[in-house]
Amino acid sequence: MTSPERGQWGTKLGFILAAAGSAIGLGNIWRFPTTVGQNGGAAFVLIYVASVFIISLSIMIAEFAIGRHAQKNPVGAFNSIAPGTLWKYVGLLGVVTGWAITSYYSVVAGWTLGYFFKTATGQFSGMVTSDEITEVFVSFAADPLNVIGLHALFIILTMAILLAGVKAGIERWSKILMPILLLLLVLLVVRSVTLPGASEGLSFYLEPDWSKVSMRNVIAAMGQAFFSLSLGMGTMITYGSYLSRKENLVSSAGWVCTLDTGIAFLAGLAIFPALFTVPGLEPTVGAGLIFVVLPNVFNQIPLGDLFGTGFFLLLTIAALTSSISILIVPVAYFEDEKGWSKRKAVLVSGAVAFLLGIPSALSVGGVEWLTDLVSIEGRTYGFLDMMNLMFGQYSLMTGSFLVALFVGWKWGVAGARTEIEQGNPAFKSRAIFAFLIRFLCPLAIALLLAYLLFYDPNAFA
Repeated sequence: MTSPERGQWGTKLGFILAAAGSAIGLGNIWRFPTTVGQNGGAAFVLIYVASVFIISLSIMIAEFAIGRHAQKNPVGAFNSIAPGTLWKYVGLLGVVTGWAITSYYSVVAGWTLGYFFKTATGQFSGMVTSDEITEVFVSFAADPLNVIGLHALFIILTMAILLAGVKAGIERWSKILMPILLLLLVLLVVRSVTLPGASEGLSFYLEPDWSKVSMRNVIAAMGQAFFSLSLGMGTMITYGSYLSRKENLVSSAGWVCTLDTGIAFLAGLAIFPALFTVPGLEPTVGAGLIFVVLPNVFNQIPLGDLFGTGFFLLLTIAALTSSISILIVPVAYFEDEKGWSKRKAVLVSGAVAFLLGIPSALSVGGVEWLTDLVSIEGRTYGFLDMMNLMFGQYSLMTGSFLVALFVGWKWGVAGARTEIEQGNPAFKSRAIFAFLIRFLCPLAIALLLAYLLFYDPNAFA
């Protein structure tokens, strides 16, 4: 039973927008176009979409079912369904992962906030070379007061929304921020596809060339689909715990996956046509696509400052909706398991995330030993890179793998099905769900982990 103090979503729309806001973040608007550019374009996009709806959707339904059944945070949920077992440590892994990801995610989100101010004040106007714009980013990221201050500001924004609670905070702001995000993105798409010479970028993004597809591209598409949906760290378990029993978990998960994939697709549609209109720029530039290449693109198109400001505002909003959902995992843990007040749980969780994020903030040009922390098969990782590798890749994959095993074999498909059918008595896809969650999902994630660990650890670098 839900405790009287525990909040619930006011409407299904509010829940879907909040959960979609969790999934939609820097991974969609920054990482997705970057990964598409590095993996050949349209064919990669199709493999990614297939991965979302074949693998990730089933994991999301499973996490919603766990959360709503237990009405608790990830640790409490696993302990409630399988008391006295080690499964509670899967939930604890999610709490630690959420904390760790918040710490470095807010650093990158702080960069987007900083670039919003830079483009809004016209700081890129008059710059005519990529070298000049690169120097702006290098100087920006190497200024410790600047990056730590923006990191702190972003954590404070996240905490303020969490303090307001489920309805007044997360749901209310998701209903405001998500439509703004979509509107801004559509405007950028319209501007991008109407630029002279945009057809080459549209061809790269929309016309598959299967000759460019390799196993590495397939693995990268699976990984991108997996990471973009906030799975494996307890976010969707926590969000599910605030759901009414009457809600349809399958349709809710379907809507979240559709919105998440749609936003990622629109982000590519906004970026690639514009990218190909500037001579000498390539889609394979990597992470610099957002902070180095795009300011150059915006600087060379009509009303570039206006659209550049809109883009970085969009990126900041996407990052904020995600950071809310990530930090709520440790917050819910302290409320449920330790009996803390919401205020204490939010303040402690936010403060720890801020402190953990300082080394990440200093690792991009600020402190040399944090910048060159370790080398893995020829690639140098800084502190922020290592945090992303450990928690943004391996922890999330491990968590999702264990969720699939838990629902498929420990709790059992029958238990999960009973929970799912409370809001969806028909549940016509029960046999498909059972096959996917018991066999295909854990096998696919295990292969992905094995590929990264033993064959190509830098596949997502």
